[in-house]
Amino acid sequence: MRPVRFNVHPKQADIKDNIALVEMPDGTTGEGYFATSFESVVGLARKNSMWPLPFATSCCGIEFMATMASHYDLARFGSERVGFSPRQCDLLMVMGTIAKKMAPVLRQVYLQMAEPRWVIAVGACASSGGIFDTYSVLQGIDQVIPVDVYVPGCPPRPEAIIDGVLRIQDLIHAEGLRRRNSDHYKALLGTYGIQ
Repeated sequence: MRPVRFNVHPKQADIKDNIALVEMPDGTTGEGYFATSFESVVGLARKNSMWPLPFATSCCGIEFMATMASHYDLARFGSERVGFSPRQCDLLMVMGTIAKKMAPVLRQVYLQMAEPRWVIAVGACASSGGIFDTYSVLQGIDQVIPVDVYVPGCPPRPEAIIDGVLRIQDLIHAEGLRRRNSDHYKALLGTYGIQ
């Protein structure tokens, strides 16, 4: 039996080795205080606390399950709580083939979501109808609701879904508080018939 040897010179643990720290927004620092804009703080909070609503209808939903599982762990990026009630969620993730009969349901789910709300179209079917160029399949969900980020693939790998979530986080962080009240945004929603 070998004797146990203790590490005579243990490495000092550093907190940066164990957790990822969020970058501080631009601001003014001094001894005992930090001042920044309200928009930066709200953008940082929204970016790191998204509540996704998965709207999965086919194989892309299985890839999303793999993305949420322990190997890829989407919770690392501020999407811990996956909600299935539109009124509690602010990120709609549409995954899979959307039939034209399903389009009014998808639109109703979008309208019931909390404002501000964002949409990710995951996979070729949600983005453009995919290989199903038929009379019954919606050729992209952007015909019924506005889309913020498109994730390509058929089906996309979990890394692609994570990249799409990171892109939506960048968009959320950069978005101003008054964007949703702007004439441009209201005109965009008006093209979809949304008040």
